[in-house]
Amino acid sequence: MPKRALKAGKAAPAGGPYSHAVVAGDFIYLAGSVPALPDGTMVTGSFAEQAHAAFRNLATVAEAAGSSLDQAVRIGVYLRDFDDFAELNEIYQEYIKGPDLPVRTTLPVPLVGFDIEIDAVLYTGP
Repeated sequence: MPKRALKAGKAAPAGGPYSHAVVAGDFIYLAGSVPALPDGTMVTGSFAEQAHAAFRNLATVAEAAGSSLDQAVRIGVYLRDFDDFAELNEIYQEYIKGPDLPVRTTLPVPLVGFDIEIDAVLYTGP
């Protein structure tokens, strides 16, 4: 199965030696998106501001790969503070809509410098 790595010019730059996404067969694997602006400046406001920025980055990468978050089959959300879970669910529904919702895992992790990171797998098949 051929694969193609891509960097999305309109998204925040990758924070290390990795691609924004990899297209492999009928799937697009999106790297973790953090709350950063396209110039790399981190969004340091409220959890809501950070979550919206991270989701916008994720959507920008999906679009650069020729898809959208509507094609998500799996979402991974990583929170610095699990007390933000309820607010995450409210914001999540603005970007991920039903009726066929993707599976999701939400984990508390020791993020440094931001409160949320989100990754996804998209399906582009028939």
